[in-house]
Amino acid sequence: MLPITRPNNRRIALHFAGYFFCFVILSCHVAAAETKSDSERLEKLERAVELLQKRNTELEAEVKSLKQQKSAPAAPLSAEKRSRFVPDSKSAIVEKTETKAEKKSVYVVPGASEFKLTLGGLLQTQYEAGDVFAFEGRFGSGAIKDRFRLRRARINVVGDFAEQFDFKLEGEFEQSDVGLTVRDATGKTLASNSTRTAFGATDLYINWHRYPEFQIKVGQYKAPFGLEQISPDPKLFTIERSQVTSALTPERQVGVEVWGKPFASVFPDQKDLLVYYAGLFNGNGRNISVNDNNEYMYVGRIEVQALKAKIFNENATVKFGANALSSRDEAGTVLSPTGTLRVNSDGSLTSFTAPSAAEREGYGFDAAFHYGPFDLIAEYLSESYEGRTVNGVAPAFKDFRADGYYLQGTYFIVPEKLQLFAKYESFNPGQVANDDIRSITGGVNYYIHGDDIKILAHYIHTWSDFRQNHPAFGSDEFDEVILRLQVLF
Repeated sequence: MLPITRPNNRRIALHFAGYFFCFVILSCHVAAAETKSDSERLEKLERAVELLQKRNTELEAEVKSLKQQKSAPAAPLSAEKRSRFVPDSKSAIVEKTETKAEKKSVYVVPGASEFKLTLGGLLQTQYEAGDVFAFEGRFGSGAIKDRFRLRRARINVVGDFAEQFDFKLEGEFEQSDVGLTVRDATGKTLASNSTRTAFGATDLYINWHRYPEFQIKVGQYKAPFGLEQISPDPKLFTIERSQVTSALTPERQVGVEVWGKPFASVFPDQKDLLVYYAGLFNGNGRNISVNDNNEYMYVGRIEVQALKAKIFNENATVKFGANALSSRDEAGTVLSPTGTLRVNSDGSLTSFTAPSAAEREGYGFDAAFHYGPFDLIAEYLSESYEGRTVNGVAPAFKDFRADGYYLQGTYFIVPEKLQLFAKYESFNPGQVANDDIRSITGGVNYYIHGDDIKILAHYIHTWSDFRQNHPAFGSDEFDEVILRLQVLF
């Protein structure tokens, strides 16, 4: 039998004390470690806060700098389109979000150093019924049938250089009704517009405008002869120009001119007080690369603004103009590039091509009055055509002088929207006795968006003195209606 040993209380107490001491030591180590870890984390947080404050200060300074710059806001890259869809009355409304990418912008970058580049164009469509263009002598053998017509379809580019040069390049898809064929002295065809589907140039020029008082223009453009002719097509009050303008003005020519406004710097508020033009041109029409001879067409014009003031709180202006031209032409040169001039046997008119060497001298006067909603314009033009003997070849036509005038008035019955129009014109071809053609025009112009979008409706009544004195040829009075829609962009 083994002896029973009693536990030693002292030993147990010592063991318990040892364990407790180890526990205390370990706890102290853990507490010290935790205290050290918290301290490190606190230091890291303090450093992070300092960095954030520093970065925030930098960002505030950068935002302030950007606000001071004049930069356009960036375009959004996408736009969200939200729509609500309800399948049926029992279904709950489901909100659906769609993201639609926005199309990228189209940029036009100048190819050279120009700081201004503008793309534009003009479209004029019209309906013509009755005795179409009888006011231009197109009756009898030259009559035109009722039609829808694309009158003008043009596209252009206009630019401006920092070196004080501006330019214009314009062309059109539609030509006039005048059939033009240019031939040299041997009968060789130099140019023709018989194929009217071709694209033809209108204005192609460069203008140096360093000094408003003295500018130089080179290229193809309208020779400065005739107020109605040099007025831009989209700005005219009339659907068509007067017969005297179409028949006697040289229209576009290739050449050079000097022009300017002498008082532009002295009297900036009256810069149009005086305007002058002096040009030298080939004289045989547009889009022709050769001159018909070694002679040139000389053209000059002067304009005076006699009045510019406010009368009863309405703007009022009065302008006067005068122009002249001189040209020596060879056989085959078209002397009426945009209108009809030559008298046929039945009193109608056709385009006039010089059958032999010729010389022409022309002059004209015009006046324009504007007061508030009212405009009044009058113009007179006269031109002589004489044959020349060249290399022993005598003239093949008799000398004659053609002249004519028009008087037109307009009035806005609805300011800047609805305008009444009336015009009286008379043209004397001067080739046979009593060959005058007279017309009266009335109508309305409706400006949807100024000259950019407008509708014109005109009625024209025409008398032929030749036909009245020769009743065997038929009617001597004619009527026409023209409707036009114009878009300028």
